[in-house]
Amino acid sequence: MPLARIDLVEGKSVEYRQTIANVVYDKMIEQLGVPADRFQVITEHKIENFLYDPDYLGIYRSENCIFIQLDFLDVASPEQKAGFYKAVVDELHEKLHLRREDVFFNLFTVTPADWSMGNGVATYNNGVPTDRLDPNSV
Repeated sequence: MPLARIDLVEGKSVEYRQTIANVVYDKMIEQLGVPADRFQVITEHKIENFLYDPDYLGIYRSENCIFIQLDFLDVASPEQKAGFYKAVVDELHEKLHLRREDVFFNLFTVTPADWSMGNGVATYNNGVPTDRLDPNSV
């Protein structure tokens, strides 16, 4: 049930974008303990519409910077989230030679009432089925 949004400058190949999506998906499951449900959006932007601080906090970003944003139930510990960041960055660096400095994350954790999976129904208002949660958190 997590929703992943991946933003980057236009011009990368389908394979490049798919690799990012696959790495994020795999690491969400492995590191954050989220269910293996896949909801992802990849959005490409013209360089003039992709704005970021190129040296915020002394981290020097290039035009290959990507933004990864996740919405998910708050089932992960701060340590799991840190592990997720590192695992994604390491694998993207290995597979795509993407600079570690060029991967920017933002996680939104939400409550069960914040989801409707369709039909205008508040899907989890009566609770989240245990098969949708990390077994270590139940």
